[in-house]
Amino acid sequence: MSRIGRAPITIPAGVDVKVSDVNVVTVKGPKGTLESALNPDIKVDVEAGVVKLSRPSDLQKHRSLHGLSRTLVANMITGVTQGFKKELDVNGVGYRASKEGNKLVMNLGFSHQVIVEETKNIKIDVPAPNKIVISGIDKQAVGQFAADVRGKRPPEPYKGKGIKYADEVIRRKEGKTGAKK
Repeated sequence: MSRIGRAPITIPAGVDVKVSDVNVVTVKGPKGTLESALNPDIKVDVEAGVVKLSRPSDLQKHRSLHGLSRTLVANMITGVTQGFKKELDVNGVGYRASKEGNKLVMNLGFSHQVIVEETKNIKIDVPAPNKIVISGIDKQAVGQFAADVRGKRPPEPYKGKGIKYADEVIRRKEGKTGAKK
C-alpha cells in the first residue's frame, strides 16, 4: 500500500470536511472553503476527526491516485487553517515592486511598468521594494500565481537580474573572455 495514501489525516478543530456522493471533498475552515473532485475509484471516509482514503486494488493507476488524493485533501486542510505563501525577490538596479490598491506594480527594466492584479483567492504583499509575498488558501493557485509573476522577468544567469523565488539558487555563468590570439 502507498505509505502516503494510507496515512490518516487528522482534522483540526474548527475545520469541517464533507464528502458528497460523487467524491467531491469540501473543506471549510477559518480562512475559507476549498472544494476538490477526487477520482471516483478512491474511497474517502470521514470518521471521528480523521480522514482516511482507500483504493480498490493494487493497480499502478490506483496506487498513484491513492497518494495523490491523500496529499490533495491534506493540502486543502492545511490551506483553510494556515494558508500557503510564496516569497519572491526582485534583483537588479532600478528593479522594484510596490502595491497600489489591489495591484502589484513592478518596474523591471522595460519601457513600461508591469501591473498584476490580485485575485479573490490570492493576496499580494510587498514588505520591501525588492520583496513580494504571495499568499492564499489554495496551494496550486498560489504556486501558479507566483510562477506567473516570476515569468514577467525570470532571472538571467549572467548578472542574476530578474524575479526569483526566495529559496531559488541561480547558477551564474561566466561572461565572454577578452582577447583572442
